[in-house]
Formats: sequence, C-alpha cells, structure tokens
Amino acid sequence: MQYALRLAQRAEDKGEVPVGALIVKDGECIAEGWNNSIATNDPTAHAEIVALRKAGLVLNNYRITQVTLYVTLEPCVMCMGALSNARIERLVFGAFDPKRGCVCSALNLTDAVFLNHRISWQGGVLESTCSALLKDFFQAKRTRNR
Repeated sequence: MQYALRLAQRAEDKGEVPVGALIVKDGECIAEGWNNSIATNDPTAHAEIVALRKAGLVLNNYRITQVTLYVTLEPCVMCMGALSNARIERLVFGAFDPKRGCVCSALNLTDAVFLNHRISWQGGVLESTCSALLKDFFQAKRTRNR
C-alpha cells in the first residue's frame, strides 16, 4: 500500500484525484497506474483501470488471474465491474468511500449474485494515510477555487 500511495502522489502532482493502484503476481509488481482521467480526457482512466490495461498487456491476456490489486481508495462501480471481468483474485484497498465505494460501502458488488466471480478483499489498509491524502487534496482544491 505504501507503493500505491506513491503512485497516488503522482496523480496529485498532475492535478488528478490522488488514487494509485498496482497489481502483484507471485510477489512481483506487474502493473501500476494512477488516476489519469483529466490528462487523457478519459472518464475510464481510473487507477485500477490503468493498472488492469497494463497487466493485460504484460500477461497477454484479458483474464488477469491469480493476482492481488492494491489501491488507495475503495473501487467504484465501474472499477469493480472491470475487476470482476478480469477475474482478479484479491483486492486490498486503503480508504473506504461511503458515497461511491462498491466493495462494501455504497454497494457490495463482491457478493452480487449476478456476478459469476467472487473477489476476496481487505479494506482499511493504511486507511488514515490514504484518506488524509484525498481529504487534503480536495481541501486544497476548494481553497484554490475560492
């Protein structure tokens, strides 16, 4: 999660919402990403999606199995759908997202009966650090916009 936080900082340095993600297979990071929606004019360029795209290329497969995805914020509905479709085995996230989180907060897609893949997960890893990064980012943005 420490590395995911460094990736989130890269997003913040570029004016993006500071979320970072990495994918680990057999103890090795095979892909990483950070939010990049503004720079790419791509609403799907969330950290998780960027990492999934890179992992697919590394593995030469659209199924990204037997991996753990680490991300600093609880994934949204789009990202959870992608993680399920990719067949991610395990998800570890930092901050919970009560408004848009779709692991266990706003929705619980890890147990959705209409999905045929189950992702094991752990939330709250370095939660206060991940949460503070996001809160500080949005507070600074509100201050600049005044």
